[in-house]
Amino acid sequence: MYVKEYQLKYNRTNTPQPQINSSKDLFDFLLAHVYDENEINIYENFYILLLNPANKIKGFARISQGGINGTSADPRIIAKYAVEALATAVVLTHNHPSGNTTPSTADRKLTETVAKALQLLEIKVLDHIVMTENNYFSFADSGMI
Repeated sequence: MYVKEYQLKYNRTNTPQPQINSSKDLFDFLLAHVYDENEINIYENFYILLLNPANKIKGFARISQGGINGTSADPRIIAKYAVEALATAVVLTHNHPSGNTTPSTADRKLTETVAKALQLLEIKVLDHIVMTENNYFSFADSGMI
């Protein structure tokens, strides 16, 4: 018997889709709509934002939730969400409960791996935001993407 693990849902309302023009736009959207204010300082979570060709957000998905010091993200799951949403670009994001926004070696390696994998599907990784409740680090702003 086949059991569907999750379902991708589309918002069919007339709610305008937010457009992303900067890392600050990303940070503001993530704080307002994605990260739970009670969990951002406790658990490390990894999300992706799914974007259309105009860089408007189609949706987002939590890829994983870990512990205090880390979480893992499978590039295949990221690719699955991106393909199912017909996204032309994605933004990777995760929080550091420690309050330190400096990306780890594992963060940099995962970003590179996901970008290479999605490139085969003509899906761009526009940024990877490492954030806390008060600050963020942008891979794009730092020239790492």
